[in-house]
Amino acid sequence: MQVWPGRPYPLGAKWDGNGVNFAVFSQHATKVELCLFESVNSEKESACVEITRRSGSVWHAYIPHLRPGQLYGLRVDGPFDPAVGQRFNRNKVLLDPYARAIGRELIWDDSLFGFISGTDDTTFDLRDSAAFAPLGAVISDAFTWGDDQPPRVPWEKTLIYEVHVKGATKQHPKVSAARQGTYAGLASMPFVRHLVNLGVTTVELLPVQHFARDQFLLDRGLTQYWGYNSLGFFAPDPQMASAKNPQDAVREFKRMVKTLHKHGIEVILDVVYNHTAEGNENGPTISFRGIDNSSYYRLSSKDARFYDNFTGCGNTWNVQNRFALQLVLDSMRYWVEEMHVDGFRFDLASVLGREPNDFDPDSAFFDAVQQDPILSQVKLIAEPWDAVGSFNVGQFPSPWKEWNGRFRDTMREFWKGDAGRMQEFATRFCGSSDFYQHDRRSPLASVNLITAHDGFTLRDAVTYEQRHNEANKEVSGEEHNRSRNYGHEGETDKPAIYKLRERQRRNLLVSLLFSQGVPMLLGGDEMGRTQNGNNNAYCQDNEISWLDWDLDDSQREFLRFTRRAISLWQDHPVFRRQTFFRHPMTGRDDDRDVHWLTPAAKPMQPSDWQAGFARCLGILLDGQMKGEVDAQNRPIVGETVLLLVNASDHEIPFTLPNVGSKEFWEAELDTFYPKRRPKRFEEDGTTYRLKDHSVVMLVRREHAWDRIRRKAGEAIGL
Repeated sequence: MQVWPGRPYPLGAKWDGNGVNFAVFSQHATKVELCLFESVNSEKESACVEITRRSGSVWHAYIPHLRPGQLYGLRVDGPFDPAVGQRFNRNKVLLDPYARAIGRELIWDDSLFGFISGTDDTTFDLRDSAAFAPLGAVISDAFTWGDDQPPRVPWEKTLIYEVHVKGATKQHPKVSAARQGTYAGLASMPFVRHLVNLGVTTVELLPVQHFARDQFLLDRGLTQYWGYNSLGFFAPDPQMASAKNPQDAVREFKRMVKTLHKHGIEVILDVVYNHTAEGNENGPTISFRGIDNSSYYRLSSKDARFYDNFTGCGNTWNVQNRFALQLVLDSMRYWVEEMHVDGFRFDLASVLGREPNDFDPDSAFFDAVQQDPILSQVKLIAEPWDAVGSFNVGQFPSPWKEWNGRFRDTMREFWKGDAGRMQEFATRFCGSSDFYQHDRRSPLASVNLITAHDGFTLRDAVTYEQRHNEANKEVSGEEHNRSRNYGHEGETDKPAIYKLRERQRRNLLVSLLFSQGVPMLLGGDEMGRTQNGNNNAYCQDNEISWLDWDLDDSQREFLRFTRRAISLWQDHPVFRRQTFFRHPMTGRDDDRDVHWLTPAAKPMQPSDWQAGFARCLGILLDGQMKGEVDAQNRPIVGETVLLLVNASDHEIPFTLPNVGSKEFWEAELDTFYPKRRPKRFEEDGTTYRLKDHSVVMLVRREHAWDRIRRKAGEAIGL
């Protein structure tokens, strides 16, 4: 076999039409070998090629005549000295960190571990892992994108739909069996039509970068379903593809993106760059650990044998190392440029901002992303906390957006009846200016959510007060769920409880949509999906997690309500501001964009906000929206909206604010009467009988004839 020197860039395996260039980083290795395998069933490599050329810390070689489809791994020699963080072991075949496709997934076996079974991690294991190691596959990047363009949905018009690729269509009756639960299934017309009809602009996919299925879960008859266990940062996970070979799996992912773009829907990936599947010192040696452990991972400053663990998963990625940082940036850029995705949501993003000991908004990672001409232009969303208590909501640099955990907690607490939550409800409703306004960010920095993959579904949040995770076969999941069962734990056929739960779901939904910020809907919540009280279904690749498309009458009704509420959110720009309200709770009335009203239609006073028992208020949103402009600098003007919010247990008569003789109030939505058609209120001093646990949306409108005369006058300059 001919071996040419090759090039140090790009890293990974790159086919150029004539052969393949291989390049791998290792600063501390003494020898690197390329192992070629004939098939996934091979127990040994068919050829082993030493890579002798080295440029700095990058080892590289070019193999002429090698073609796409070739399976390969690496063997890396170097010191084995855990006390100083070195764990080289040439007996282990390693996955290329830059592999663009996975040719064989790992098969759990004791030979995958660098130390001897039954002993501690300082022993050296001589067994060969070639028969069980994960392998990369050489692929061609060729794909016909045609006229594909990123939708580039403005943030103020963005509605995010968080969903799992497999769970989305695994049970969809109108998706063919071969495509159910795959990238192709997500791109199928039945599912795409559902997204379009719902009003979704952006799908946020739970991890699709290749991840390992934990052995301890497989031993229990479970699996790693969510995917927060990354191993291949460049490769789409093959188990989510209907295609049977690595090349076609990559192309299937690209076709999915292309199809969603064609229908105006963006694709955001939930990415896990904070840790890998190799775990702590007792984990396997399957890639990074055997290539250059001390470069890729953050090691304890007290004892380099052990790992910093800010992730709760055993290890922490070392973004302070320039090559480890480069891998993250190269991976992101690959998914944007080659796979055409539109952005990323970063799991435990606070970890990436640790420099060196605590979170720093000026860290190297944020600086590198900001300076990158590609990555700085895509959607970037942070989960602004980590596993060791670093809670950094509001501290990420612009243009980053953040999951607003305080929004979720406040809305749940307010609606379930916790005392003293009304003022914070108002703050979260206004876009959380206390978090984002101090450094000139906008309400659009807040990605608002009521539910997400981690925790109860919307239906379960009003059905269960305790976690019911027995199916996980372990003690797991959040104990403090900010949920309420309204008198019965679990499903019930008692009419009073059932109706209240349905109403509370509607209240939480409209609170999400009508608040300032970017709304995120958990996939399936629009149809009343339940996980039967499981609030940590990370290991449930079954009906507990999959979307159920067999809807009963109540589920179909809630789906219709969700579509209607989203349509109102789209129609009224007062819900989608790009700037904060002026003086949301203080100042003269003529300076305000928002007015807070008591049930007597009087301005809220400090004593009204501070009353612990208070759970009812009116929110008047000025349709003039002073200072709001569109992309062409034209003023954005909408209709004035009045929201009546009653989280109490009692009906409250609410006096509607007076309007001129040419105007009237029209109730567009009432969560107590979800099927009621729009209803007019024309007389000054009208009282609206605001039912308990309900939200009403009213719009101030002109009488038709008065509107015609006004527009005619404007047309002739009067």
